[in-house]
Amino acid sequence: MAAEVVFWCVVVARFGLPLLIPRFPLPAILGCLVLDAADQTIFQAFGYDPPFYQSYDKAMDVFYLSIAYLASLRNWTNQAAVGISRFLFFYRQIGSVAFELTGLRWLLLVFPNTFEYFFIAYEVIRSRWNPDRFSRRFWVLVAAGIWIFVKLPQEYWIHVAKLDLTDTVRDVAWFGPAMAVALLALIAIVWFVIWPRLPPADWPWKLAPDPLPVGIDESRERVAFQAAHRKVFDMTVVEKTFLIGLISVIYGEVLPGVNASSFQLFLGIALFAVLNSAIGLWSARRGYSWQSAGVSFLVVFATNTAVVVVEDLLLSRARGDLPLADALFFIFLFSLLTTLYDRYRPINDYRVAAAKAEADGQDA
Repeated sequence: MAAEVVFWCVVVARFGLPLLIPRFPLPAILGCLVLDAADQTIFQAFGYDPPFYQSYDKAMDVFYLSIAYLASLRNWTNQAAVGISRFLFFYRQIGSVAFELTGLRWLLLVFPNTFEYFFIAYEVIRSRWNPDRFSRRFWVLVAAGIWIFVKLPQEYWIHVAKLDLTDTVRDVAWFGPAMAVALLALIAIVWFVIWPRLPPADWPWKLAPDPLPVGIDESRERVAFQAAHRKVFDMTVVEKTFLIGLISVIYGEVLPGVNASSFQLFLGIALFAVLNSAIGLWSARRGYSWQSAGVSFLVVFATNTAVVVVEDLLLSRARGDLPLADALFFIFLFSLLTTLYDRYRPINDYRVAAAKAEADGQDA
């Protein structure tokens, strides 16, 4: 009983902590990283070893990484970094889906989770320097360095060699001291070699994200922007479909009661994305908006639940492919990610449009 309580407490924490990333990017994602590293050790300490741990772990990872990606749309001002993060995020998502469908662990080495550490690197830099002062080449080099020197060794260690840090430190006498020496050497290099060569800081340590652009920091402004620039089917719907569809396929492989195929899940998410786009555009053009993200989520969740209920009544079909509890979970997941995406994507688009307008004005 105690093991089950601990398990569900960890699951709730792994769902709840990522929701802090948009407001506290660096502390929250570091907290997610620590919990991700520690949860298996916590389970084992209480005598619980989930047989499905790898799939559960990947599902939890893609959830908090999805929230981090959405946070980058909300907070990041350097569009070169946003573009790189978009590629790294979806590249990893494709690899995670391929792993769930095939069980081939080496795919996680081919599709490393570079996005996570790139997100952390951006937020560390932003805490002291204006990220807009750095070029696209700089951000590409940061991503390449993380990919080659950090993530490839880490992915090999975890997913190919199947080694656990805690167990290795316990079982190999020299490994712990070697790690300590390596860490001290890294700190010395950063302190004596890298830090003195960094440009002067632009501001004191700043962990909170920058204020949103004045022209789109209120819900009515976001709604007006969507009404002016969105279509029922456009590239934002495509991105949203792949964002939520891929994570839904992963959770579909993890949840034991789901009998629907991965293609059926993805197709269902795509249809829901287009339907939500139509409803959202209709409400935006009529000026409906909610400043509170919580209220927005409840409205979207209630709308999607009503759509599913009406669909079942009209089609008079049983839930053979998707049990009620799983259906509600997928509605919850879809509604949460849809709410955040629809609130944060317009902010990034507004920044892109403002930068283009400024560039056009300088060229005129």
